[in-house]
Amino acid sequence: MNQLTMETTILEGSQVTKRSYETGLIPDVKNFEMEVVNLYPKKTYQTIEGFGAALTESAGHALSRMSPEKYEQVVQACYGEGGLGYTLGRVHMDSCDFSLGNYCAVSDPEDPSFGDFSLNRDAQYVQPLVKKVFEAAGKPVSLLLSPWSPPAFMKETGVRNGGGHLKPECYRAYASYIVRYLTEYEKAGIPIRFMTVQNEPLAVQTWDSCEYTPEEEKIFLRDYLYPALQENGLGHVGIYIWDHNKERVYERACGIVDETTKDMIEGVAYHWYTGDHFETLSMVREDFPQLKLMHSEGCVELARFGENAGGDMLHAKKYAHDIIGDLNHGMNSWIDWNLTLDEQGGPNHVDNFCGAPVICHTDTDTVEYKPMFDAIGHFSRFIRPGAVRIGCSSYSPEIEVTAARNPDGSCVLVMLHTGKDGRRPVQLRVEGKTARLMLPANSISTVVIRP
Repeated sequence: MNQLTMETTILEGSQVTKRSYETGLIPDVKNFEMEVVNLYPKKTYQTIEGFGAALTESAGHALSRMSPEKYEQVVQACYGEGGLGYTLGRVHMDSCDFSLGNYCAVSDPEDPSFGDFSLNRDAQYVQPLVKKVFEAAGKPVSLLLSPWSPPAFMKETGVRNGGGHLKPECYRAYASYIVRYLTEYEKAGIPIRFMTVQNEPLAVQTWDSCEYTPEEEKIFLRDYLYPALQENGLGHVGIYIWDHNKERVYERACGIVDETTKDMIEGVAYHWYTGDHFETLSMVREDFPQLKLMHSEGCVELARFGENAGGDMLHAKKYAHDIIGDLNHGMNSWIDWNLTLDEQGGPNHVDNFCGAPVICHTDTDTVEYKPMFDAIGHFSRFIRPGAVRIGCSSYSPEIEVTAARNPDGSCVLVMLHTGKDGRRPVQLRVEGKTARLMLPANSISTVVIRP
């Protein structure tokens, strides 16, 4: 390995600044000890499956209010050649908070065959967006399907919003409903690759939500959902448990994964809303090495942090910090929350407005790419599906690093410099060679070393 390129995004001031740099690696004859970042291509960890975003009704609706040219521009910027390089996506089963309102594919509680089943609502905004994404990517991307609530009549509360539990006597019917949903999506040319049992099973929200204890989730998965998928030719749909915040991901895995379920579960999905908790991912990786780890949702919550709390640059650094930490503790795949939203951070049927990397200004037909977009790109554009995380180390806590080796043999090193006091030098060392680099303050840099 000799040739090195570095792309840097500086997150200071009112807008991002980008720089690129090319150099070569030379023999490490001086045996550098100070200011070193090490890269170890032969020390390998987990395989990285890709990056993506949620293709919600809100995202589809916001894009539908733009001109066809701008709609296409956004999709290409995320999934097209030369864009973020996304290869994953997430869709909600029936409505979620980022929908225009509550909806469900069935409404008749007296019909066990779901004769009134209809995906007409998804066909308005969700499925057109998914198909646009497939076209931009040149193939179907791997989709994650997540339920926010079962049909209201299957819940103890009788309503979609406000939490509540699935009635035990409805477990079998709900598993059949999920099978129907997956089957109809496949008939529409939209295959689902993974699914989670329930989005945020501990959350009692003002929007679509449902509660599961670990035992309830295990019973539903083991005795109803998994057998239903197998019996209906849907064994290729990988099941992920939890799909909630990182601070309890280890306990949930311990509560569900045992000898009766371990072969039924592909992985554990999690969100970022309660802080770093990177160590919990390592504990899952250590105790359940067969499981994959998926970051299935994360965003800047405007109701919680305020639209400009810390500013767009801080939000971009938050994204980079979290992705680095997750990768370094075993993450296999990463999915952002909404692909795009409107200028208000919606639409959202309970006013739970959030930020997104791409904002559609529907009143002026203009697209705003937030610094978060650039931050994500430092990972998604360079760490490709099938890459393997490799060893690396940094000399300073102000320089957070992660690294991977791509299927083509290239090595990628991403560095987040959080220091505010000017540039920091880096002596990059890799397999007996070195290169001297300079990292601007408040910056993200991606180094690519090609064989």
